[in-house]
Amino acid sequence: MLIILSPIFIFVFIYLVVHHSGNPFFTQIRPGLNGEKFKILKFKTMTDSMDESGNLLPDYDRITSSGKWIRKYSLDEMPQLINVLKGDMSLVGPRPLLEEYMGLYSEKQARRHEVRPGVSGWAQINGRNAISWEKKFDLDVWYVDNYGFFLDMRILFQTLFNVLLGKGVTQKGHVSMGRFKGSIDQNLVTNPELSSLKS
Repeated sequence: MLIILSPIFIFVFIYLVVHHSGNPFFTQIRPGLNGEKFKILKFKTMTDSMDESGNLLPDYDRITSSGKWIRKYSLDEMPQLINVLKGDMSLVGPRPLLEEYMGLYSEKQARRHEVRPGVSGWAQINGRNAISWEKKFDLDVWYVDNYGFFLDMRILFQTLFNVLLGKGVTQKGHVSMGRFKGSIDQNLVTNPELSSLKS
């Protein structure tokens, strides 16, 4: 896939090098298989603009016009193929989310870490950022219980179709999707083992 996508990869790389002062990549620590931390690699779509107190401005103030286009067609995700080659990720699996969410998952939701995170996944072809967090996690856990070669191939082909149409990229009122603040069902119990990984 890297070979096939290399012309696009190189074009976006050069463009972002010029527009982001030589730094085309965004990196961040994310939890992967069994909550193990790794550094995810993405193309940069936002500036590093800060307010007077030295805090980053909101996403909608930092995303660039080219960044919106790059995100629409998921070109920012291409560098994650390097994460796949390194063994941090799979082509298909639950998306790797922020480390701070680890202590907010219910026991069921935490099962999304029983497989490697993916560049795309079951939740991504069934609503992506346009669905609720609870629905997204339900889809992730369904995938954990049902994954296999033919399902993965279906997800990859549907991902290509969705990317070409730019479907489900953003949640209403957000650049991508609002932050997860815990399940709306307060009776769900957080997984203590995964919670400890947060620290």
